[in-house]
Amino acid sequence: MRSANMARWILALATTLLCASATAGSDVVVEVEPETGIKHWHYEGDGLAIELVQVPPDFIRASYSARDLPDDVIEPVATRCVFGTIIRNVAGKPLSYRVADWTYKVEGGDEQAIKTKSDWLKEWHGMGVRFSWSMLADDVTFAEGDWIQGFTTLAEPHGSRLDITVRWSIEGKHYEKKLPDLECAPAPNNGA
Repeated sequence: MRSANMARWILALATTLLCASATAGSDVVVEVEPETGIKHWHYEGDGLAIELVQVPPDFIRASYSARDLPDDVIEPVATRCVFGTIIRNVAGKPLSYRVADWTYKVEGGDEQAIKTKSDWLKEWHGMGVRFSWSMLADDVTFAEGDWIQGFTTLAEPHGSRLDITVRWSIEGKHYEKKLPDLECAPAPNNGA
């Protein structure tokens, strides 16, 4: 029995090691959840820790529908490239970022702006919808050890490959990091 447990443990460790890798020439670590195929990208440096996680469109549809949101709210998010974004301040000093300062770029394309939470709320409030919790806060200063999470949405189809450049500041010093070769969640089998 012990050897069977040891074999399972070694297999789990090997799977974990095979599913985590650094993007070529980068300090961005990519992980793939073996059971779901969901990809995560991690970066930590210059006081910022950020993780981007693929969010499948079916997850958006299910979670927004569970809150009785109208299709006019659900579909504009579900048909975009969405990343669950987790940001931690590891600087030891206050850290600030503005999503309006972030950009993304698909191969061969121009840099594009990222739609902010404020942009989404203006649109939703214009429809009479007061839902606000899912999007990443777009203009934040937080203390050492604080963290925040929410969706980052890009006007690209499912399965797109792109780079995101994040920008932040610590005590007036500005930083930026390109997170290369990210992949939007694939479209569900029904083609949505």
